[in-house]
Amino acid sequence: MSVPPVSTPDSAATDPAQTPVPGHDHSQDGLLKLAIGAIGIVFGDIGTSPLYAFRETFAGHHPLALDELHIMGVISLMFWSMMAVVSLKYVTIIMRADNKGEGGSLALLALINSKSGQKKWTAGIVLLGVFATALFYGDSMITPAVSVLSAVEGLAIAAPGFGGLIVPIAVAIMVLLFSIQSTGTARVGAFFGPIMLLYFLAIATLGTLSFIQTPEILWALNPWHAVQFFMDDPFKAFLALGSVVLAVTGAEALYADMGHFGRKPIRVSWLWFVLPALMCNYMGQGALLMRDAGAINSPFYNLAPQALQLPLVGLATLAAIIASQAVISGAFSVTQQAIQLGFIPRLRIQHTSASTAGQIYIPLVNWALMVMVILLVLSFKTSSNLTAAYGIAVTGAMFIDNCLLAVVLFTLWGWKKRYAVPLLALFFAVDLAYFAANLTKVPDGGWFPLLIGLIIFTLLTTWAKGRKLMIERLRESAMPIKIFIESAANSASRVQGTAVFMTSTPDGVPHALLHNLKHNKVLHERVVLLTVKITDSPFVADENRIYLEDLGKGFHRMVLKYGFMQEADVPAALKMVSNCGSEFKMMDTSFFLARQTLLPSSKPGMMIWREKLFAWMLRNAESAMEFFRLPTNRVVELGSQVEI
Repeated sequence: MSVPPVSTPDSAATDPAQTPVPGHDHSQDGLLKLAIGAIGIVFGDIGTSPLYAFRETFAGHHPLALDELHIMGVISLMFWSMMAVVSLKYVTIIMRADNKGEGGSLALLALINSKSGQKKWTAGIVLLGVFATALFYGDSMITPAVSVLSAVEGLAIAAPGFGGLIVPIAVAIMVLLFSIQSTGTARVGAFFGPIMLLYFLAIATLGTLSFIQTPEILWALNPWHAVQFFMDDPFKAFLALGSVVLAVTGAEALYADMGHFGRKPIRVSWLWFVLPALMCNYMGQGALLMRDAGAINSPFYNLAPQALQLPLVGLATLAAIIASQAVISGAFSVTQQAIQLGFIPRLRIQHTSASTAGQIYIPLVNWALMVMVILLVLSFKTSSNLTAAYGIAVTGAMFIDNCLLAVVLFTLWGWKKRYAVPLLALFFAVDLAYFAANLTKVPDGGWFPLLIGLIIFTLLTTWAKGRKLMIERLRESAMPIKIFIESAANSASRVQGTAVFMTSTPDGVPHALLHNLKHNKVLHERVVLLTVKITDSPFVADENRIYLEDLGKGFHRMVLKYGFMQEADVPAALKMVSNCGSEFKMMDTSFFLARQTLLPSSKPGMMIWREKLFAWMLRNAESAMEFFRLPTNRVVELGSQVEI
């Protein structure tokens, strides 16, 4: 299965259009304010890990004995995993590989594609980046389910009489959460930081009060305890990695959300607040189990006195909702990037904030996620069952990030091998160990994210490949523009007004123009052949947006450039044009679009079933009229048939 490299009109390394838009740099904002905001948005996923990670290591699918060796060994593994994976890999190194301030697998993929001149491995790197995106969708389904379920399960500890209502309550929370997405998260988001701040303070306090009673647990920070664990029972220690990795789930969110807060606020939040709070709680849970092995049913909630357990359930549930909200918003953002980069068909995107471009809502993604999350809750029923499915998506994405990082170190940054190879060896060894340990959970639920990842990967690559083939077929049959102008301009009648013909390629004559001339036998006074190009940069400044070429006799070629984080607004861009004759007035302008009907054929390119899948995706894509924000009463659609 192959996929074309991400398309771009120019090299991002030299194109002046690749400059970030003003105001996107957060360097002028208060560091403290941004750090608190990062605590609320970025660390929700990893912050809710104490609800289930430590418990699953001892009471999950591969239980361990509750003795000092194993407790100290697990905490040591968790601490050094956080240091290696989160602090070193993501916070210190990967976050330096930003694409004009933006992070995430697709942003990194676009950066690599635009900067590198080596094409021999480009297709493979693109496939890895696309598969990481596919795994993210699986993660975005599992995170809300496991986070909310694990939080609500505290009712069985705090109020045993409500234990039978855990699943219905979790489903109700999911329905409510997804139902409010269309209203936007700006107001709710203002409360995220303070709530998560309170949550982290609460879990750190409870953990500290516990390990004060058993201070020897502090020695678990010594890596020798992790080594002893492996020396005593290598196989069980290996299996334990499948649950230990749950302590670092959400690490990739630090990189993906970098564009919202900036690198420094996230680093400050992690190193000075979130990491200490998490370790205090994990050590507190370990200390509790060393004193009372019976607390294994929920060491997180058993840290709190009976009177405080119910309020802790409420606070943990809010934290789980925030973690879910962050991953849902992330799914919207990733989908928008994938649409702009040509991996997903056009979908209806609603902006929920007039001032913040990044706050969007995609109905299809929202309701599809809700259905899948509810099915997960109803099928797996407990967070313990869901954790088997959770780890494999996370470790798979982390392994792919390592591959992308290797390209960055050697190709973009030019690191010397003596520095890069040992570092990459460490990261690959850690992530491969985690991934291999989670493969043992495939029969218990690990198949789910792999299945979802495979389905979405097939859809993404089918759309990208089919789109490339369709453009090639259209280009093959296109008439050279100069020949057309010479023949048509002298023979056709000209009428007043402007005709804008949307075309996917800045070469040849658009099919819509040929059909219009064939059937209506007229041309407008001003004819604009308009192509919208999405660059490998997240933002393109307004002054670099428009490329215009006068083709003569009233014909003009125009290219509009947008970043993959921006929305294409064609009427707004046309209002900026001042060197193409008279001003563009929407009431005097007609937009002509071509709607292709695909005919699967035996031509080389894709298998028939993929051609039919691509044709179905094309039929269900959002109209270009809505996607490019064209005025509905000024659009003419002309159909054509294309064989791929």
